[in-house]
Amino acid sequence: MIRGIRGATTVGSNTSQEILNRTEVLLREMVLANGIEPADIASIIISVTDDVNADFPAKAMRRLVGFTFVPVMCVKEIPVPDSLPLCIRVMMSVNTNLAPHEVQHIYHERAQNLRPDLRLTNRSEL
Repeated sequence: MIRGIRGATTVGSNTSQEILNRTEVLLREMVLANGIEPADIASIIISVTDDVNADFPAKAMRRLVGFTFVPVMCVKEIPVPDSLPLCIRVMMSVNTNLAPHEVQHIYHERAQNLRPDLRLTNRSEL
């Protein structure tokens, strides 16, 4: 079964180092929390807000051993007024046996407020 795993983070400033570091940390946790192997991943889409343009967050995948052949693409978010600035979002499509309520969606930094309904403490309410 293919499932989508969501993740998001924010950067404190629009620098290459911060974009790559925060994206790497997010991707590593998404993979670890969901028991994903590189061969399980169909594709990854990474979106950024207009104010994140110092580097391609997809480059962070190159830092993960074994992820060389995972298809990944960067896109821009819709510039909605008053939306969360300096934000990087990830949609990872993976082959998994996890049920929808078992998937661990990961939100870091200020992005934790994007989907409070998906926090682990709220899982019993689903």
